[in-house]
Amino acid sequence: MELLRSDDAGGPHGGDATYAGAVAGWPVTAREVALWCGRHEHPLAGAVVAGWRDAEDVEAYLLYDGPELVGYGELWLDAEEDEVELARVIVAPSARGRGLGRRLVAWLTARARLTGLAEVFLRVHPDNDAALRCYLGAGFAPVPAEQAAEWNVPQPVAYIWLRHGN
Repeated sequence: MELLRSDDAGGPHGGDATYAGAVAGWPVTAREVALWCGRHEHPLAGAVVAGWRDAEDVEAYLLYDGPELVGYGELWLDAEEDEVELARVIVAPSARGRGLGRRLVAWLTARARLTGLAEVFLRVHPDNDAALRCYLGAGFAPVPAEQAAEWNVPQPVAYIWLRHGN
């Protein structure tokens, strides 16, 4: 297994268009797109995924099993709040059920810790049971209900907010 930043994923693993198109095709229904990234169009365009890594303070990562791209996730860095948020974590449908999601989350969390920012958070759609089990199994725990309620005020859904233990 190998975790690469998306900007380093050229060469034998293919370029931007290759990874972005593949990742965009992993959600097989509009509901799965919404649970994964909050968008509502299906199929999701590869250009949308490719553009995410260009956002300020976003680091996109790709998980490979040999030559096969099997996972994608992002770190959203917020120096002002002294925190990192794991976001848009997804595993290829052909690779699900093998513990790769938990492994990807562990690696992303380790990368988040290397930033030196104090807190590591993530949010999960309340209907995404598989993702919630993965995150809880990777050492994340719910934030206090009052904090989650405050953070959900501007959100389109009442996310479950999780913090990684220090």
